[in-house]
Amino acid sequence: MSDPILIDCDYIFPQFAAAYLLVEGDRAAFVENNTTHAVPRLMQALQRAGRKPEDVDYVVITHVHLDHAGGTSALMRACPRATLIAHPRAARHIKDPTKLIAGARAVYGDTRFEKLYGQIDAVAESRIREVADDEVIRWGQREWRFLHTRGHAKHHFCLWDSAVQGTFTGDAFGIFYPCLQTATPFIFPSTSPTDFEPDEARAAIKRVASLPGDRAFLTHYGELRQLQARALDLIDWIDFSQALVEKARDSDEPDAGLTAFCLQQIDARFRAALEKRGLMRADNWELLRIDRELNAAGLAHVARAQRTAGT
Repeated sequence: MSDPILIDCDYIFPQFAAAYLLVEGDRAAFVENNTTHAVPRLMQALQRAGRKPEDVDYVVITHVHLDHAGGTSALMRACPRATLIAHPRAARHIKDPTKLIAGARAVYGDTRFEKLYGQIDAVAESRIREVADDEVIRWGQREWRFLHTRGHAKHHFCLWDSAVQGTFTGDAFGIFYPCLQTATPFIFPSTSPTDFEPDEARAAIKRVASLPGDRAFLTHYGELRQLQARALDLIDWIDFSQALVEKARDSDEPDAGLTAFCLQQIDARFRAALEKRGLMRADNWELLRIDRELNAAGLAHVARAQRTAGT
């Protein structure tokens, strides 16, 4: 059985967001799909693998964030026999993406939204299969195990594949850009709005690291090994993030200033990590801009929510 075929979706930067093609005999499946604009790249990879759109049995999304699942409706149209596999909380937004689209348009504006994501349509309920935690699906000689993994998003799961002895982790096992790796690996979690839960995030990281095999296939970006060591790195970042939430919550900053407050602390940590590795350059700093800003916004969101709840 062949390893997953990594597809660079060319989303914002090269080697920034991936999808994966799995080939099982004369059948095929995709894990993640990025955006509508990336679907031609997925179909080209399918053709290069000697498979046709009718050979695709499954389209799998780890969660419904648009850099992972924005191309779902376009890919499902292109693969007429495919079944979509999704977390139950994600499936509702695939059946009716109205709220998903409205939220993204409110953040990005119409022009930026179209440039990033393109057209997003509903997928018929009859083509969607929701999976429970620890549910197992057999596909050819493979066994797929689905693990609900909150912490980054409530609608997130990971997929462990027996054939490759590895896990497709979405955003549950952090972000690991190839161009930022030196002798000292650089990995960090995604704490983007609005579902960051530190205890759940730590549990998800430990769960992935405990699975058979020592391989993770990250959406951002590519294959990762030495999972036990990387899990410790990620948990250290989660501890930092939780402490920053508490610091922001208890600060004198008004609610409107909490994102900037968190960003200042996050930037200092990222800068130190890059300087330690000799990677503090303008292009690397720009590569990390989206993650830095989203992580800050996510932590500020939690801090505001805790203020409101009085915790």
